[in-house]
Amino acid sequence: MGQSARPERELRPAPDLPLPLHGRGVTGRSGAARPPILVLVIGAAFLLLVASLVIGSLTSPEYPAFALTRAPPAVVGDSLVGPGTYTLDASATDRWRRFDFGRNATVDSGPWDLAFRRFHLITAPGGGIVDLGPLPFDSVVELPATGYADKSPAPDSTNPAVGKWYAYSMLSHLLTSKHHVYGVRTPRGKYAKLELLTYYCRDAGTACITFRYAYQGNGTRRVAP
Repeated sequence: MGQSARPERELRPAPDLPLPLHGRGVTGRSGAARPPILVLVIGAAFLLLVASLVIGSLTSPEYPAFALTRAPPAVVGDSLVGPGTYTLDASATDRWRRFDFGRNATVDSGPWDLAFRRFHLITAPGGGIVDLGPLPFDSVVELPATGYADKSPAPDSTNPAVGKWYAYSMLSHLLTSKHHVYGVRTPRGKYAKLELLTYYCRDAGTACITFRYAYQGNGTRRVAP
């Protein structure tokens, strides 16, 4: 008996399999396109950044326990003043808060040496500042004779020697002092050393400047006992 021929198995072409291409999604079994891993990573990083900014903006800073200095101006003469600290309110945006080393106080009239407005700091015409770097305050005994940079009062200006005396956090939106020590030469040829401590206080909140200083009234550059 002759054997009947077996029908050949029908061959069908296999469905095209999607190949992952750079910049294109990969198709899953359900047919839906899946985003590439790079897009997922960028999206997750963006969400984390937004969350950190929101948390930072909602976080209330703990203000240092400095109180505004309210001592009236008093002429100090040729004596060495300090080291001491002084806290003033520099929150006004339309005027400078002036400080006179010779009277050891903020002043509204007469001679002055430094002026503050928000985070800006300038010296009086004829005076200047030199950045001595992140040194221990008490280690600065005598100030240099040269290198003092001047800056005339102008809106939104800062003495170039002071520059960015603070570091700004994008997370907390707070200003933190870099704790550099500065030498100050007044228009009257007197000298002082200065360290900006903080931009906040409990009395005034933001733009409340506290600085440490020592002022030599006898005209020498020695600013320590």
